[in-house]
Amino acid sequence: MSTITGHSELDAEPSGDKASTGRRGDRIFGGLATGSGVFVILLVLAVAGFLLSQAVPALMDNKASFLFDRIWTVNDSGLAFGIPDLLYVTVISALVAMIIAVPVAVLVALFLTQYAPARLAAPFGYLVDLLAAVPSIVYGLWGFYVFRSYVEPLQDWMAKTLGWTGLFGGPVSLGTVFLASIVLAIMILPIVTAISREVFAQTPTTHKEGALALGATRWEMIRTAVLPFGTPGVISAAMLGLGRALGETVAVMIIVSTNPGPFRFSLFSGGETFASKIANNSSEFGTASRAGAYIAAGLVLFILTFLVNAAARIIIERRKAFSE
Repeated sequence: MSTITGHSELDAEPSGDKASTGRRGDRIFGGLATGSGVFVILLVLAVAGFLLSQAVPALMDNKASFLFDRIWTVNDSGLAFGIPDLLYVTVISALVAMIIAVPVAVLVALFLTQYAPARLAAPFGYLVDLLAAVPSIVYGLWGFYVFRSYVEPLQDWMAKTLGWTGLFGGPVSLGTVFLASIVLAIMILPIVTAISREVFAQTPTTHKEGALALGATRWEMIRTAVLPFGTPGVISAAMLGLGRALGETVAVMIIVSTNPGPFRFSLFSGGETFASKIANNSSEFGTASRAGAYIAAGLVLFILTFLVNAAARIIIERRKAFSE
């Protein structure tokens, strides 16, 4: 995404004034900037081309419905694989993580920018940012061997109380999608918090002072000035966090890949995401056709992430008119 707040000067259309000083520094910098932009576009196209070139032959040999059959048989005797289970676990774990992380991140960002004293806001912000530096394998091991024991009573209670919904149906497995979602929420929390904090800090002082001058309370000033201004940035932050949650591999693999047995459409069952499926079975990439099956799954994750970012861009463009 090219913008965070929706108010960046980068969003402005080029002025059309292409006048240059003609100095060598201008030409070199302009060339490097243009080259970098073109390089990123070519890199994305190269990744998409590689995924398509490897996935299409495997899809042509697939004897099952790729979108609807819930089987995954990939061996030398033939290919028969489908993605509905992978798609479900990937999407539902990321969405639950977003439901948990985004409200907490926004509240933390508001606390740091609107309520906390300056001497407390800076070190507290650094501590939140440090969460992003923890390796994902550490999160996975901590989630499964430490945090799981604290979540199990809540899962058992929810299975007994809300099991009739199906989404929370028991029995509760050892490593669950729900547990993985909470760990994912903790992992994306610093990303969403850091961007939201920077966006809220950019709220024009005149907007805030104007609201207070009209008699608004602190909360009313936040509701009428800070939140409308920062909404596009929060959406961008949430989409970046969603992209991280969709593609997270190691932590999810450690937690949800411990449950053998049939798959269930419940948050309290195990399963595999696209990323964890590919990582968990990398030893099976013996031939191009077998590897192509997993690359086809990776292609779906690539398209899913692209659609999420495109949707976020559309939402931000529509919200800009309300926040200016």
